[in-house]
Amino acid sequence: MIQKFTLFSVLLFICVYFSGAWYFSSKILILPITECTKARFVFCGEPSEQGLSFEEVVFNTADGLTLPAWYMPADNDSHKAILLVHGRTANRTEGMRYAKAIVAAGYNVLAIDLRHPRQDPTIISTMSYHEKKDVIAALDYLIDEKSSNSIGVMGFSMGAATSIIVMAQDSRIKAGVFSGSYANSMDVLAEQAKLLYGLPRYPLMPMVAKFFAWRGNLEIDEINPEKYIAAISPRPVYIMHGTADKTVDFQHGQRLFTAAKEPKQFWQAEGGEHTKLWQLNPKKAESSVVDFFNRYL
Repeated sequence: MIQKFTLFSVLLFICVYFSGAWYFSSKILILPITECTKARFVFCGEPSEQGLSFEEVVFNTADGLTLPAWYMPADNDSHKAILLVHGRTANRTEGMRYAKAIVAAGYNVLAIDLRHPRQDPTIISTMSYHEKKDVIAALDYLIDEKSSNSIGVMGFSMGAATSIIVMAQDSRIKAGVFSGSYANSMDVLAEQAKLLYGLPRYPLMPMVAKFFAWRGNLEIDEINPEKYIAAISPRPVYIMHGTADKTVDFQHGQRLFTAAKEPKQFWQAEGGEHTKLWQLNPKKAESSVVDFFNRYL
């Protein structure tokens, strides 16, 4: 009887363990389609909402996706451009808080939509692994179609993490601003599992990582910006992170800044929530970003 109970308990644990790991890997891979809200992103309409002229454009990725974007030209026939890269559950509206100030400073702006189920319900999220192809394709578009010769990037959350990794490997990006990026993908996922579900990291998260990597056709070690950010130097980075960030803890920003090499700068935004530093202090958010690009582009 005891042996049967022990066997049953072991089998039950195995069933719950693997089922739980599969479920949480699905939570990472399968994104809901969410709408822009003014509380989160301020501007939810097209760029014309802010008086910006724009083109609705598309660009193609190496693996065959066609992604939409807004191209907002500056008035000075500039060949300098800033690429805006949104976060995991967002879309191209996320960077629009900064777009008007950047355009006014004389930079063309390309705000892209990363791959997402809103384009095709079969598309999965891979915490930057396959999204890197989207950023690279956007760079190709700026150079080949818009004759850009000096490009900066501004990324938010997963878009920041993706942009860090791409910038480390692609010298076409001359300067990078990264808001609310995670340092390590599995660290932030484990932190969210504990915060939202009360789950400890072990023993579940290692199996979640294995399922995530297998189902997403990715390498876990290749989606950790902390591993790459030092390779960006001598090109400059500007890391922005709010101390009240409950999605990507503030220590991720600290870790990235520590790992980065000069030239680098850091905004420790006291009381700032996840990627909401514009809402915290619009003047500083806009001016510090513009000043950074003016200095290095």
